Amino acid sequence: MRLKQILLTLLCGLALPLAAQDKSQASFEVYGFAMMDAGYDFKQGDPAWFDVLRPTKLPAFEDQFAPDGRAYFSVRQTRFGVKSSTPTDLGELKTQFEFELFGTGVDAGQTTIRLRHAYGELGQFGAGQYWSPFMDIDVFPNSVEYWGPNGMVFFRNVQFRWMPIQGDTRMTIALERSGASADGGVYADRIELAEVKGRFPLPDLSAEYRHAGPWGYVELAGIVRRIQWEDVGTDSFDLSGDALGWGASLSSNLKIGKSSVARLQVVYGEGIQNYMNDAPVDVGIENNPGDAVKPVKGVALPMLGVAAFIDHNWNERFSTAIGYSMLDIDNSAQQAPSAFKKGQYALVNLMYYPAKGVMMGPEFQWGTRENFSDGWDTEDYRIQFSFKYNFSKMF
Repeated sequence: MRLKQILLTLLCGLALPLAAQDKSQASFEVYGFAMMDAGYDFKQGDPAWFDVLRPTKLPAFEDQFAPDGRAYFSVRQTRFGVKSSTPTDLGELKTQFEFELFGTGVDAGQTTIRLRHAYGELGQFGAGQYWSPFMDIDVFPNSVEYWGPNGMVFFRNVQFRWMPIQGDTRMTIALERSGASADGGVYADRIELAEVKGRFPLPDLSAEYRHAGPWGYVELAGIVRRIQWEDVGTDSFDLSGDALGWGASLSSNLKIGKSSVARLQVVYGEGIQNYMNDAPVDVGIENNPGDAVKPVKGVALPMLGVAAFIDHNWNERFSTAIGYSMLDIDNSAQQAPSAFKKGQYALVNLMYYPAKGVMMGPEFQWGTRENFSDGWDTEDYRIQFSFKYNFSKMF
């Protein structure tokens, strides 16, 4: 009996340090922030997007969202998330679940729970909803306007990814959930087009490579996708078709001295608008002369996006972000004259950090919209004050 007790004591003595070691290597973090935005929109925009500046949501004709001048208050940026990290024999197991209160889609304009990330990875492989590899989140400036630069790639997508190179220098390849949108243009009200349905038989293929150094990093990313649509109607027309969507992005963070960072991106492609931060449709329509069965056809719309911002820390209490972004669409011939052609976006702010985890301050925002061919253009400008209170607890 005494020998048995001794053996149990020895086993427990060995097990306790191992258990303590495993526990010390694993981590679980609860994090997020409470945030309130208040501001004044001097012009007008779509009321469903009252607390953000999106050039695509500015008026497409005079007084579409009249009257000018609206005050707004919002807590929709408020965020909550959890992360975990656990060592395994196959590599590090990471998970992330995160949501915010900013409603979009059918919940546009509402304060409601919206999923941001639902993602896990083990070693070199990951799956779930996460940043697309075609996107570079580090281009986003230290600003308080929620939606951000319209000319940058910004898309969280459901995906399966392989990460053969990890760390500051990295490489990622992913298969992503496909999807696209189309503009019927001047023929949008025709019943024949209403019977054309999108079909996506293949996932989107994206990839990124980032080279990092003490000066910052440079990243090259690309994407290729097949967009397909089928005419399910019973009339004499066959408007089925397909298009190749593709895009290339070059982005960088460059350190300027000890207190500033330049955040830069240029992206060009066709039929990749749904990967952009604020863009219209992926596919437009044009005439197809001489074909009685297929009198019109869909084409992937070319686009160019740029973003250039500088974040500067004046000291430990104050910082400034300033910069400009632009998105330009090469419209197809039969898009409506009021279709979105070009949008511009700019901001400057002064943020104050009175205590650890607390940020507040004013931001001035400016945006423009230009239509395809009816000569319409408009601008909007806003002043916003935001108050952000972070929390985080590691277990």
